[in-house]
Amino acid sequence: MKFYLTIIFTIFFLACNSQSSKDTEIWEPVPKKVYSKSDSAPPDDAIVLFDGTDLSKWKAKWSDKESGWEINDDGSVTVVFDGSGGIETLENFGSVQLHLEWKTSEDTSHKNQSRSNSGVFLQGRYEIQILDSYKSPTYVNGQAGSVYKQYIPLVNASRKPGEWQSYDIIFDAPEFNSEGKKIKSGYFTVFHNGVLIHNHVEILGTTENVGPPKNISHGDGPIALQNHCCSQISFRNIWVRELN
Repeated sequence: MKFYLTIIFTIFFLACNSQSSKDTEIWEPVPKKVYSKSDSAPPDDAIVLFDGTDLSKWKAKWSDKESGWEINDDGSVTVVFDGSGGIETLENFGSVQLHLEWKTSEDTSHKNQSRSNSGVFLQGRYEIQILDSYKSPTYVNGQAGSVYKQYIPLVNASRKPGEWQSYDIIFDAPEFNSEGKKIKSGYFTVFHNGVLIHNHVEILGTTENVGPPKNISHGDGPIALQNHCCSQISFRNIWVRELN
């Protein structure tokens, strides 16, 4: 019996020692090198949507007209409440990493959803709310950083009115089959001013103001910025990286 145990132990010992760290090393494919000057600067594989010079990559949301939004001397653009519904990109996108910076008005005379209300829409359908939520109560699934009417942000990372803020959004687009049925849900991961506020949350459908989410078949879509109401809001440094 002792003899057999010795043989078993010897085989086990040799098997363990025949393994090497090289057995689990992967050398290919080598990731493409991407360079960015800072955490907020567009990487060299990004599509720059707004760099402070013009809005040539955008149009009015509800028409084919050019945007009437105002570009400021500091390289930002300010929302114009002109009934156009906002602006959207000429190009359509699927899954993306999106960076944008925004600033609410220092005018705090408005309340609730009237305090610098805007939003960024992925594929023109799925909204991350933009709002002055620093010290302005509203329904929490509609405050700044919410997946509108679907998810409350984990924390309120809002800065004071008039201070620049940022969103970094990872959008995993939903998928539909040829019959129009959703076969894969979309997901949001969102950082507000560098703070995680949504961790891979499932998008339930379109972010409706009234009624439940809808899941209507679609493909790639534009990135849109809303001109909702009522005090001014500005944007700068908007770029996107395609993930599909």
